[in-house]
Amino acid sequence: MAWGLVLLQPFFNPLCRILSPMESFAVFSTPANIAAALGIINFAAFAAFGIDKARAERRQRRISEATLLQLAFFGGTPGAYAARTLFRYKTRKQPFCNQLRTIALIQLGALIVLAILFI
Repeated sequence: MAWGLVLLQPFFNPLCRILSPMESFAVFSTPANIAAALGIINFAAFAAFGIDKARAERRQRRISEATLLQLAFFGGTPGAYAARTLFRYKTRKQPFCNQLRTIALIQLGALIVLAILFI
């Protein structure tokens, strides 16, 4: 082996190493990381609802309902419901309410299944 490669190996190994899917799942699925990710996505959902409400009042370009629902779908449902209650926003729009409720029920069902499987 060439000496140049031996000397540079400590610098390239961390960059070249690719985690297998199972290794990356184990790294990112710790309870602390999951809680942090859920906290961030809930904050993002809450903030997005608040920003959209402010933009609606000023008749500016809005955040799409699809984006708001995606934030809820990926774990931000509590933040979305908290923002709806606090800002009194998107509470009468039935298609949106039904879609958000469906997302919440799917997440609740998934949580129950995970609780049954792992507890």
